[in-house]
Amino acid sequence: MEIPYTFTARPDTGLYNGKLGIWLFLASEVMLFGAIFTAYLFVRLGAEDGTWPDHIQSVPLGFANTCILITSSITMVWAWVALKERKFNTYRVALAITILCGVVFLCIKAKEYRDKYVHFGFFIKEEAMVKYLPELTKLDAFYVAVPSQHAFEVRGHLHEQTANSFVIVPDTNPKYLVDLSKKDAAAPAASESAGGEEQTFTIDKADVGRWGNLLPAYGTYYAIYFLVTGLHALHIIGGIIVMLYFLTIGSRLYKRNPEQLSNRIEVTGIFWHFVDLVWITVFPILYLT
Repeated sequence: MEIPYTFTARPDTGLYNGKLGIWLFLASEVMLFGAIFTAYLFVRLGAEDGTWPDHIQSVPLGFANTCILITSSITMVWAWVALKERKFNTYRVALAITILCGVVFLCIKAKEYRDKYVHFGFFIKEEAMVKYLPELTKLDAFYVAVPSQHAFEVRGHLHEQTANSFVIVPDTNPKYLVDLSKKDAAAPAASESAGGEEQTFTIDKADVGRWGNLLPAYGTYYAIYFLVTGLHALHIIGGIIVMLYFLTIGSRLYKRNPEQLSNRIEVTGIFWHFVDLVWITVFPILYLT
């Protein structure tokens, strides 16, 4: 029995089955991500002063991933057009480039996750901060006041931990956000999550209220970051698996019915474009604000 409207349009909707199905699926995806972004908005607006970290992400890495996904959307369309024009070899090249872009995106995201794992934040008690200010200023290190916790937050890589102190390699103020020729100790800028500095900074444990690596348990922002980007990464992985299938075993359909294969690639492309659009929303929300 042949299933009708597999590659021809239905008279009632003007869409073939696969295209109708993917739009119904994406409607549920919009509700999923829409609920998460709405919850983020309310949590962000309700956050107390100093409790929401600014510019903790590496903007260059986030921007690079944005460019990569936009490029992958272009190559995805290229693959579909190649099938429509019956250029099978061009289709395979374009689809392979799209897959490669997805893999590179995941590699960059894995690096960002690792940076969070090896990165630590320390809340220095308000009354003890005065003795650390001269050295922090000298190192051009990141620190920010957290009034609700009566503390100042310092972030960096943990170099060594002794019985009485933490020795860290502190984050410095990012050059793309601050004018280093105009330092204001009263209102320091935030820092990116990038290590590599060589100078160390020692904090007495008695002066630290709490500390930890930048994982979900560290704060609400990090919980939201890992939830949203992790869910998005799962969608990227799913898209890559589907494209790998159509690049290998699934490409045999071209010999039997090239139009049906082009429809399947179109449906895959619609999903991939949606995933790209989600990231274009995530980037300014989590990286630029």
